[in-house]
Amino acid sequence: MSLSNDCEIKDVLETLVESQAIGELANLAYFRVAMADSVAVEDPKFTLQEVLDTFKSCLSENKEVFLEHYVAGWLGLVRFMNSLGSVFSFIAKDAVNKIQILINHLNGENGAHYVTVQSMVKYELDNQMVDLTKRGSFPESGCRTLLRLHRALRWLELFLERLRTSTEESKTSVMCSEAYNESLSQHHAWIIRKAAGTAFWALPGRATFFDVMNVGTPEQVVAMLGDALPLISEVYQVTEDLYAQNNILDLP
Repeated sequence: MSLSNDCEIKDVLETLVESQAIGELANLAYFRVAMADSVAVEDPKFTLQEVLDTFKSCLSENKEVFLEHYVAGWLGLVRFMNSLGSVFSFIAKDAVNKIQILINHLNGENGAHYVTVQSMVKYELDNQMVDLTKRGSFPESGCRTLLRLHRALRWLELFLERLRTSTEESKTSVMCSEAYNESLSQHHAWIIRKAAGTAFWALPGRATFFDVMNVGTPEQVVAMLGDALPLISEVYQVTEDLYAQNNILDLP
C-alpha cells in the first residue's frame, strides 16, 4: 500500500489501534484516579501544570512509583496529544487502552498489590503472572502493560525536551521524528514506523504546541517544561532501573 495518499495514511493509522472514544475515556478516568488536590475539574482543557502536579506526586520518599499518580500523569499526556488533533491518534489510542488496563488492576480485587510499580512487579513475578519469553496467558499483565507506556514516555520526554530548547525556526516534525527514532520506533513494526514518520510531517508549528500547553508566554512554557521534564525523567529512570533489575525490559 502506498503511504503517499492522506486517506490511505489515515486508514493505516486507524487500523493500528482499537477504535475508542479517547477524549471521553481520558476525562472520566482522569478524575477517577487523580489526586484530591489536582487540577480543578471544571477546566476540561489540558494544561502543562496538570502533568507537572501529577508527576510530582509519582515518587515516594523511597523512590517508589505510585501507580495511581503514574496513570494520572499519563492521562494528562493523552489530553495533550488529543488537543493537537488526530496526528498523535495512533499513539494516544493505544495509550488509553493501556491506561484502562492499569485502572482495572488498581480497582480490582488485587488492587492492594498495585499501589506502586514496585509492588506490582513483585506480585506479578512472584505469582508467575507475566509472560516472560512469548505471548501466553497474561497479555494484560500490569508489567507488560506499563512497559508499553514506559517506552512511549521516553519518546514524549525526548520530544518535549527538544521543544524546550527549540527556536521559533525549529520544525516540530523533525524534533518529533528524531525523538521517535531514538526511542519508540525500535519497538514498532515497519508499517507503524512508516505511518508515524509520515504523520509527524503534519504536526503544527512550535507556537501551536506552546499555546496548547495553556501556560502563558513562550518563556513561561519553557520555564514550566524545565520544571516538568526532570520529574518525568526521574520517574522514567526509576522504572527503567526496576525493569532492568528484574530482566523484564523486553517482555513480548
